[in-house]
Amino acid sequence: MAVSARANSTSPRGRTKKGRAKKPVLAATSEEMHQYYRDMLMIRRFEEKAGQLYGMGLIGGFCHLYIGQEAVVVGMQASITPDDAVITSYRDHGHMIACGMDPRGVMAELTGRAGGYSGGKGGSMHMFSREKNFYGGHGIVAAQVPIGTGIAFAHRYKGNDNVSLTYLGDGAINQGQVYESFNMAALWKLPVIYVIENNKYGMGTSVERASANPDLYIRGQAYGIPGKQVDGMDVVAVRAAGDEAVAHCRAGKGPFILEMMTYRYRGHSMSDPAKYRTREEVSKVRQERDPIERLRMKMLEEKVADDDALKQVDREIKDIISDAAEFAQNSPEPDPSELFTDILVDA
Repeated sequence: MAVSARANSTSPRGRTKKGRAKKPVLAATSEEMHQYYRDMLMIRRFEEKAGQLYGMGLIGGFCHLYIGQEAVVVGMQASITPDDAVITSYRDHGHMIACGMDPRGVMAELTGRAGGYSGGKGGSMHMFSREKNFYGGHGIVAAQVPIGTGIAFAHRYKGNDNVSLTYLGDGAINQGQVYESFNMAALWKLPVIYVIENNKYGMGTSVERASANPDLYIRGQAYGIPGKQVDGMDVVAVRAAGDEAVAHCRAGKGPFILEMMTYRYRGHSMSDPAKYRTREEVSKVRQERDPIERLRMKMLEEKVADDDALKQVDREIKDIISDAAEFAQNSPEPDPSELFTDILVDA
């Protein structure tokens, strides 16, 4: 295994928990770092373009951007195989890109075009890809958690070696259906990893105001589910924790909880001015903890890439995203008859 999972991450809040190593031993190969950098930058540029198209009125409805949280999904995706399943909430564009879904099809869906993954009828929060084992995109807070648990049950029932990555936010963790899922997953030893993307704010409410104990990784203790808090702004730390959790599930030991300490730079959605936090707070995170910049500096320090090569990667990615935006805008809107399709399954 190229990335060590021997040690837990130190708390991003600066505290050291009992049983945690003070400084994890983490490593990644040159090839892995290049891939992580490219994948995170692809998500960042895609989301920036989506924000632009929303401002132009080409994307309707709700639109929740993933800018700042890229290391979580890229690191976790590096820990699984294409046969494993992924399901998440409404902040989902980054997960789609990380799963290998075509930026053209994702952008077309965002703009409500027929070339989108759900035929232009799902929009930002509701698109899927059976081919990539991506099961959404769900608009109801925490609704994806029992579904992800059910997918894990299907894996166990079929006797395969696959796991279910089930993402949720710090706002969703207090929903009752989450704990019903925890109980069943522990009872039946289901291969599900609950990835809590703690970006500090559930809409406009800080996690400290919403949770009596803001350490969310311990929420499974009552069910015997192990948990770990991880620096979600460090893609290599995420990969290491992901490797450990995946190994736990594949060994038949049941579910695992990972609390990723991350941060979103934009508001909860495009309509959120984010007045509940200061510009200084956001700027400080950008300057000190940005996941892409941290990896870029690491690559330069370890001389696995030079600045010109990384700038070339950025240019290539910008071309891909520009092409996706152009494809979306040139794709036709769904035919009105599509209003009456995909609403009934004959069984």
